[in-house]
Amino acid sequence: MDKTNKKEQLFERFGIIATKLGNQIHMRTLRDAFATFMPFMMLAGFVTLINYVILEPTGFMGKIVNPATLTKIQEIGMSIANGTLSITTLLVVAAVSYHMCVSRNYTNHIAAVLVSISTFMVLTPMKMMFTPENAKKAIEVTGVIPGTHTGASGMFVGIFVGLLATELFIKLSTNEKLQIKLSGNIPPAVLKSFNVLIPIMITVTLFAVIGFGVNQLFNMDVNGLITKAITGPLSHVTTGLPGFVLITSIANLFFGFGIHQAVISGSLLDPFLLQNMQENMAAYANHEQIPHIINMAFKDTFAVMGGSGNTIALLIAIFIFSRRKDYKDFAKLSVTPALFNISEPIIFGLPIVFNLSLIIPFVLAPIFSLVTAYFATAAGLINHVVVQIPWTTPPVISGFLATGGDWRAAVLQIVIIAVSVFIYLPFLRIDEHVTAKMAQAEADTNVLN
Repeated sequence: MDKTNKKEQLFERFGIIATKLGNQIHMRTLRDAFATFMPFMMLAGFVTLINYVILEPTGFMGKIVNPATLTKIQEIGMSIANGTLSITTLLVVAAVSYHMCVSRNYTNHIAAVLVSISTFMVLTPMKMMFTPENAKKAIEVTGVIPGTHTGASGMFVGIFVGLLATELFIKLSTNEKLQIKLSGNIPPAVLKSFNVLIPIMITVTLFAVIGFGVNQLFNMDVNGLITKAITGPLSHVTTGLPGFVLITSIANLFFGFGIHQAVISGSLLDPFLLQNMQENMAAYANHEQIPHIINMAFKDTFAVMGGSGNTIALLIAIFIFSRRKDYKDFAKLSVTPALFNISEPIIFGLPIVFNLSLIIPFVLAPIFSLVTAYFATAAGLINHVVVQIPWTTPPVISGFLATGGDWRAAVLQIVIIAVSVFIYLPFLRIDEHVTAKMAQAEADTNVLN
C-alpha cells in the first residue's frame, strides 16, 4: 500500500511539473499562436500539392492539357503562396502578439498587434542584393522588403518581436503616467489611440535603436544576428535526428502520464519544424534540392499514425491477437477516430495512461518509425516530405500526399505499421496478463467480503 501511495505521489508531482511547464505564459502563447497560424500552412501545403503535382506542366496533366494553360493556372497558386508562405513571419508576429495579449488579459489587442508588426518592420532592412541577368556583380536594391525576412527564415525574429514588443507595450500602456487624458465627447477609438500613443512611440523607437546598434556593432541586421547566434545552433539540435527523437520520445512519455505531448513538443519543436517545412515547400515549388528531412509534416506522417504513439498499430494488434473481449470493444470504439489520427479514446479508454506495460511501446513505436523514415529518405528510398498536410489525414494516404505523390512513402507507412504491431504485441500480452490478475484478485476480495 505504501509503495502504491509513493507511486501515486510521484506521478502527481510529475504531472504538476509538466503542467506548470506547459502553462508557462510564453510557452502557452507560442503553442496557441502556432495553432492559430496552422491553417495558413495547410492552405500553402494544398496549393503546393496542386500546383506542382497535379498542375505541373511536365507531369501527367501536361499530356492532357496544354502546358502553357497549366502554367497560367499555376499563377493562382503562386499568389496564394505569396499570401501565406512568403509572409509567414508577419502572420507569426500577429498571432504571437494577439495570444500574448490574451495571456496577459490585455484587451487592446489590435494596438498590440499593430505595434508588433510595425516593430518587426523597423528591424527589417529595406534593401537586398540582386544580380541582374547576364551581370557579373550583384547590386544593392533599396526600397524593397527581403522575402527571406518575411518568409520562413525570419520566423524566430518574428517570435521574439511578437513576445518582447508586446510585453513591453503592455507594460507601458498600463502605466497611467504614459496615458494622454482627453476630455469631452470623444469617440472611443480616438480615446484608445491617444491612451497608447506614448507607449507606441517608445516601443517602436526603442526597437529601432536596438536594430541600429546591432547593425553598427556586428555589421548585420537583427535577423542575421539571431540566425547566427540562436536559430542555427538550436535548429541543429531540435531537428537533428537525435534531438528530434529525444524530444518526441519525452513528449510521448509525458502523454503516458496524462500530460498531452503537445505541451512539451509544441513549443520546443514546432517553430523549427514549421520553418523546415516552409523551406521544403519553397524549394519544391522552385524545383530546387529539398533541404530538410525532418519537418512538421514528417513528424505528423510517421510519428502520429493513428494518433500519438502510432496507436493504429496497437488497435490492429488488439483486433488480430487480443484474447479479451473488453479490449476489442475499446478498439472498436477507438478505430474511427484513430483513422484520423485521434488517439485519445484508446489512450484514456484502454487505458495507456499510467499503464507501464503500454507506455513502453507507446514511446518505442514512434522512435522506430521516425528513424526508419529518416534513413529511408536519406537513402533516397522515398521522396522528402514537401507538403504540409492536415494532421488528421489518414495513414497511408498521408505518406502519399506529404511526399508530393510518392507511392513508396505509402508503402513504407504500411511496413512501419506492420512492424509496430509486433512492437506493441508482447507488451499487449503482458498488459492482458496483468489485467486478468487484477480482475481475479478483485473477484477473490469480493468473495471474501
